[in-house]
Amino acid sequence: MSHRADTAALDLAFRQARTFNKFSEQPVSEATLREIVELAQWGPTAMNSQPVRHVFVQSAEAKQRLAPALSAGNLAKTLAAPVTVIVAADSRFYEHLPTQFPSFPGAHDMFAGNAAAAAGTAALSSHLQGAYFIIAARLLGLDCGPMAGFDAAKVNAEFFPDGRYQVQFLINLGYGDPSGNHPRGPRLSFEQTSQLL
Repeated sequence: MSHRADTAALDLAFRQARTFNKFSEQPVSEATLREIVELAQWGPTAMNSQPVRHVFVQSAEAKQRLAPALSAGNLAKTLAAPVTVIVAADSRFYEHLPTQFPSFPGAHDMFAGNAAAAAGTAALSSHLQGAYFIIAARLLGLDCGPMAGFDAAKVNAEFFPDGRYQVQFLINLGYGDPSGNHPRGPRLSFEQTSQLL
């Protein structure tokens, strides 16, 4: 027997969710940020690697540190958002593998000795974790504006000067104001995207 998720939850997380460009002034509490992270951590990653690292940019001072890295089209909306999440990958995530993936004792050495494999795994799994973060935030009643449109080198230099973490993408986060939404674009069909073999 298949288990069907609640229709309202599916609508909240996917069907009615939007990418928001504008947010209300309602702040996002630290407790809520902690709850999002706690929920999102349960999504799968390669070898339970969990490479994602979050920086929650909230204060005016922190936003000004981020501002020089933003494209012109992302500047105003990011400065106005209650929170901007820097979604980053820990390039040395493998240091945690002995405790996080004990079923494979050689996992640490496999990545420690192969920078390319470590970088690929860090990027892939941190992107997955960023997507889990968006879904968790939506299910908790928040709205998200994930984006590229920034200078990664500038973000890394400003927020991660030791080079260990590398920004992957940004998410503006808060309680959305739909007046800033663009018309929703269509989606490709199953037949356009999928094959049954």
